[in-house]
Amino acid sequence: MTIKSDNRHLYLQVIDKIKEDIENGIYKEKEKLPSEFELSKNLGVSRATLREALRTLEEENVIIRRHGVGTFVNARPRFTSGIEQLNSVTGMIEQANSKPGTVFLSSSIIGATDEDTKRFKCLSEDEIFLLERVRTANGEPVVYCLDKIPKEILPDTFEHEQESLLKLLEEKASIYISYAVTHIEPIGYHEKISPILECDPETSLLLLKQMHFDDQDRPILYSLNYFRADHFSFHVVRKRL
Repeated sequence: MTIKSDNRHLYLQVIDKIKEDIENGIYKEKEKLPSEFELSKNLGVSRATLREALRTLEEENVIIRRHGVGTFVNARPRFTSGIEQLNSVTGMIEQANSKPGTVFLSSSIIGATDEDTKRFKCLSEDEIFLLERVRTANGEPVVYCLDKIPKEILPDTFEHEQESLLKLLEEKASIYISYAVTHIEPIGYHEKISPILECDPETSLLLLKQMHFDDQDRPILYSLNYFRADHFSFHVVRKRL
């Protein structure tokens, strides 16, 4: 199991070896790794070199360290999407060959907050439809969603039991969402949301704040989507100008 020497820094070779062992199933997802003493002995490196490798692997979310418990192999994200693509949560789950589902927590009509009047360019006396849901994949909770839509743009027959809000707006309100402005924030344990998503204390969340616009540049839908970071990953293609 000792790593083979090459011209690279030793800790980089250790990183590749541990990743290879995970890929080959020697260490499985959520499985505890051997102690630092055992790993350094098996790999034939010093504990200082091993710790440098483990630090990098933790930054890459390959492993997770639990203080006083040990080091574990992180679960691989099941769902991935290019952030430049406007795709619904339903679409992301379906693309991973999983069955999307929804747990409806609450829906209500509320008064517009100061932030709402700025986001939607509405009046303070206007009303906002607020929807709180948990999205599931094969029955497992993976995303907590909080959505806001100005009540005046919704038809009287609007029913929110459909999986995809984007599709629902198009079919029931004749509103086509053309693009969205998205802000991404990594957050740690959330007192309310993490238990709803059945997260371990060490599992982080990815918060996507999105304002959706129609093809006339009207702000239509504001969403706060909390994704389990151990299940979802996002990437972006950046082109040089």
